[in-house]
Amino acid sequence: MDNENQSVCEQKTYEFLFNMHSETLYSFIYYKCGDQQQAEDIVQEAYIKLWNNCSKVLFTKAKSYLYTVARNLFLNEVAHQKIVLEHQSNQIKQNNLETPEFLLEEQQFMEKLKRAIANLPEKQREVFLLSRIDKKKYTEISEIVGISVKAVEKRMSQALELLRKQIVEI
Repeated sequence: MDNENQSVCEQKTYEFLFNMHSETLYSFIYYKCGDQQQAEDIVQEAYIKLWNNCSKVLFTKAKSYLYTVARNLFLNEVAHQKIVLEHQSNQIKQNNLETPEFLLEEQQFMEKLKRAIANLPEKQREVFLLSRIDKKKYTEISEIVGISVKAVEKRMSQALELLRKQIVEI
C-alpha cells in the first residue's frame, strides 16, 4: 500500500492487512498455544476487534494492534484454563491416567523431540519456532514479540542449550 494514511475501515485496506499479516499472526499464536483451532479462533477474533475499532487504529499501527490483541486474547484464555484445570485436578489426583501404551509411546524418539520443544519455556519456544520454522530473522522476531534483538539472541541461545541437554538424554 502506497498511502500509509489510509483508513483501516476501507475494505481494500482491511483486506490488505489480512492478507499481509494473518499467516504470521496465526503462527505467532499457534506457537504460544499449540492448538490449531484455538490459534485460528484467536486470529479471527483479533481481526474482528480490528474491524470494530478500525476508526481508532492507524494503518501504520495496525500490525502492532493485531499482535497485541491476539496476545491478550491468548493470555485471557490461559487464565481461564488455569481455573478450569485447578478445578479438574482435584478429581484427577485420585486416578492414575498413565497406561502402559502411554508409557511405551513416551519412549519413541520423535515423541521425545516434540516434547522437548514443547517443554521449552514459552518465551524460548516462541523465539525458537519463529526462527527455525518460520525462518524469521532476529530483527523480525524482535518486532513481533516486542523485545530487543539481544533478548531474542539470548532466548534462542537458552532454547538451543535446553534442547541439546534433553536430546543427549534421549
